[in-house]
This record gives sequence, C-alpha cells and structure tokens, in this order.
Amino acid sequence: MSTILKWAGNKTDAMPELKKHLPAGSRLVEPFAGSCAVMMETDYPYYLVADINPDLINLYRQSKLNSEQFIAYAQGFFEDAKGEAAYYNTRQDFNHSSDVCDFWKAIFFLYLNRHCYRGLCCYNLSGHFNVPYGNYKRPYFPEKEIREFAEKAKRATFICASDDETLAMLQAGDVVYCDPPYDGTFAAYHTAGFTESDQYRLAAILERRSSEGHPVVVSNSDTSLINSIYHNFTRHRITTKRSMGVVAGEGKSADEIIAVSEFVPPVPLYGHAVSFYQCVRKFGLPRVKA
Repeated sequence: MSTILKWAGNKTDAMPELKKHLPAGSRLVEPFAGSCAVMMETDYPYYLVADINPDLINLYRQSKLNSEQFIAYAQGFFEDAKGEAAYYNTRQDFNHSSDVCDFWKAIFFLYLNRHCYRGLCCYNLSGHFNVPYGNYKRPYFPEKEIREFAEKAKRATFICASDDETLAMLQAGDVVYCDPPYDGTFAAYHTAGFTESDQYRLAAILERRSSEGHPVVVSNSDTSLINSIYHNFTRHRITTKRSMGVVAGEGKSADEIIAVSEFVPPVPLYGHAVSFYQCVRKFGLPRVKA
C-alpha cells in the first residue's frame, strides 16, 4: 500500500519481512512516524503514532480531521503552484509566514514533499525546510492514499513528541515498533538531528521497556554499532532497496537488521499482569531449600 509522502527509509518494501516479527497486541506504538507505512500495512486495534517533527504530525492530523476538504484544497494548490518559482515561493511562505494556519501549513508540507528533490525532508539549523526543487514534469498527487490514510487513522492518535516521551506512555498490551534514523545515514529530518549518543540512549530505553513486558521490534542499519547495542535482541538480517542517496548509494540495496526483544510473557499475580522482572524487583528471588 502506498503512502501519502515520499520518504527516505519508507518501510513499504520491507513490510512482508517485518510483519513476520510484529506480535499481536491491543495498540502499536511508533515513536518515529516516518511515512506511516507500518500503520497502513498492519491491523492493530489502535495506534499511537508520534514524531518529533511537528510538520509531519500536523499533516497527519489535518488529513485525518477532514480528508475531503484537505484533498480538494491541496489538489487545487498542486494545479496552481507549478514550476520552480512557485516552489520557492511556497517554501518561503512555509518557513517564514507567521499567519499560515495549520491546515495550509499541512498542504504546503505535502506540496514541498511531492515537488522537492527526491522527496527529502531536511531542515537547517534555523529549523527551515531547505530541500531544493526537484524539477518533476508532473508530481503525483496522493488522493487515493489520503483517503486510505484517513480511514485507517480513525484508530490512531497522533502526537508531536520525542521518542523518550512517547515510550513513557506505554500501557499494558502495547507493542513497540521503532524505526529511528539509521546509523551512518542522513539524519536531519529535524533540527535536533539523531546522533550516535541518541542510538545508545534509545536502545537503553527499549531494553528497559522490553524487560517490563512490552514486545519491542526495531529496524536499523546492519552496522557494528547497531549489532552491539542490540546484542540482547534477536537480530534478523534483511536486504532492502535504498532509493535516496544513502550508504548503499542511490537505487542500490543495503543490509538492515530487524531486532526483536526476547519477550517474557506477563504472569498473573493477585489479579494483575506483571512481568517476571517486576516480580523480582518487588519481591526478590525465591529462596530454594537445600
């Protein structure tokens, strides 16, 4: 199933393999929304979809709230704002106009994504979208994809939050899927970026959430760093297409890993579901008679 946005690292091609490792649950929690390909290709009762990029989350909220109005206005804007000059004027308004409402900001963001170079999403240190014009003859307008997204989004809550803030919201029955910026690749999807230290920090949080009884699945590059920090996870290697000038080179394939936590099922105790880790932390290890 196609997505609203063109997106570096889009998971559509990897979904047949990824779905093998996503367990059942009452809600899928994604701290890195990206293109929302995983939400669109799975069938959980509920979704919590987060991202630190406010422009991305605003687009998803506006598409969900009134999809038909959004399609009508966005489609009209695509027809009117053709050519390089229109692109740079729109980018200027998107970055600097304080009176642009959330509805139109979402339309501008979709327009920029579909008209910019290779659909990249990049910001400078001032927080301004700075991808150059892509010079496409007829940029695709994702009318069908917006309608499909709006229908699926009825089950979803979209929040603008960091990964650690999102992972602090986990509830019983949640499944976590993390698709952070990949190690060794372009990571300027947001002004703050995503560093090697962030990779370590995220892995530590995910291991802790896993020990509390939440199934965790992570996608990342097959590098020595990622294999090291997820050494307590079961790692499955896959080969995927890379289409946007990253480590593998444009249009080539690259090795990735799907890291799956060693999940310990919760056990009933006094009417509540708690994990083995929580029992040990609260009551200690049982004494064994010699």
